[in-house]
Amino acid sequence: MSLFRNFLSVSVWTLVSRIAGLVRDVLMAAVLGAGPVADAFYAAFRFPNLFRRLFAEGAFNTAFVPMFSGALEQQGDEGAKLLAGRIMSWLVAMLVVVTIVVEIFMPQIMIAFVPGFVDDPEKFELTVLLTRIMFPYLACMSLMAAYGAILNSLGRFFAAAFAPVLLNLVNIAVMIPLATFWVQDPANATVWVSIATMAGGLAQLWLVWAAIERAGFRPKFQLPRLDPEVRRFWVLAIPAILTGGITQINIFVGTIIASGANDVISILNYADRLYQLPLGMIGIAIGTVLLPELSRHLKGGRDVEAKASQAQSLFLSMLLCVPAAAALVALAEPIVRVLFERGEFDASATRQTAEALIAFSAGLPAYVLIRVLQPGFFAREDTVTPTAFAAVSVAVNIAVSIWLFPSLLHVGIAIATASSAWINVLLLGTTLALRGHFSLPRDQWWNNFMVVLISAAMALTLYFLAERGATHLMSGAPFWRQAGALALLILYGVAFYFTLIHITGTQRLGMLLKRLRRRG
Repeated sequence: MSLFRNFLSVSVWTLVSRIAGLVRDVLMAAVLGAGPVADAFYAAFRFPNLFRRLFAEGAFNTAFVPMFSGALEQQGDEGAKLLAGRIMSWLVAMLVVVTIVVEIFMPQIMIAFVPGFVDDPEKFELTVLLTRIMFPYLACMSLMAAYGAILNSLGRFFAAAFAPVLLNLVNIAVMIPLATFWVQDPANATVWVSIATMAGGLAQLWLVWAAIERAGFRPKFQLPRLDPEVRRFWVLAIPAILTGGITQINIFVGTIIASGANDVISILNYADRLYQLPLGMIGIAIGTVLLPELSRHLKGGRDVEAKASQAQSLFLSMLLCVPAAAALVALAEPIVRVLFERGEFDASATRQTAEALIAFSAGLPAYVLIRVLQPGFFAREDTVTPTAFAAVSVAVNIAVSIWLFPSLLHVGIAIATASSAWINVLLLGTTLALRGHFSLPRDQWWNNFMVVLISAAMALTLYFLAERGATHLMSGAPFWRQAGALALLILYGVAFYFTLIHITGTQRLGMLLKRLRRRG
């Protein structure tokens, strides 16, 4: 299948997952609101999620995929399967040790993770309990990511892209009664949702394991041993653990700082979930498809095709993520109000979440571009350079967060996250260009500029229309009227943007559809 078609396949299922995730978060907002119990739950969930992004997605989607793709290209299926078994044996051993140690020392670890909770014993103890329930989720998701990396390298994208839908469906099944007839105290509700999260993790692992079985590529586990290929994997994986999860590391830093103020963690989480929708559809989907594509081109000596794939990915990501970011900025408050403002989630929480969403959205193109540019290093088995850039990005994030948090609270942390992402993009893009690994033709520079210009025009138009229709979008208006007005604005924005994109020649829609239909 073509790069564009694979991207569409992953994007569709990622969209389904993110929509299901939004439904889950809408129910969560109604049950937990944006208070101390919500802070405890989201802090607890972020802890295993951070490790999942670092150990599983970071290491396997950056270090493992190029090695596995190279083995497929040069040694065939059996050689690749043996390599996967030796490396995954180490992953399993590491997960067992980490899980046991963290479960034992959870209270001490959480003091470092949420220092601001220590002065509230009830909140801190709830956070420790919820984290202990959910931390084994790390093992499920790490193995799922490893199996998913194998499937993606084989060109089988469905199972790994669909698996997150199961997690959201299990959570929704638990949240519906909690939000309707089986109403619980918020603290008790978080325990049930935490158990559901673990059940969803097991369901995802089962799905990708079944797909591996059907593909006949189940790795054979063995006692870990340090042979030359495994040593090479760890040389690549250790810096990739930092680099591949840079956004999560920045969010982790923000969580530590945010724990010093009430409600900030939950507000940041709701805003984070909204910009994660386009990020997942575009950035994660492109990164998932692009890395194995680049790796196989480079292992096969097809440098021209590798550069073309990365250039196509950059333009496609800009074509979709820049208007998404612009729309989130223009319609931040109506979007948050329609999705979340009910039950325990009040108008004040809407305003604060919208403020954080605007700041996060300014960095959305950067978050996506990181996913496009990093594979240019990882596919060449260079994890050291992006690691250095990740360290710079983290330093910027910490410095800006500490500087802005006392005065701007949640907005300061969101600005710091966006700023650090743009610094990372600048360093990655400049280095690839200087090394001759990546460049854009003049017409693509112009097309990308037009994407930004048209997106800005669309955002201004949407903001003006939202102001004119404020009575239909304000707090207290019937939900059906709010939702209908917002839907009309979004549809108008889509039509406005793609009409101008087409008539200016920036991207003819017929050509885009041909690319999406074309097989490799």
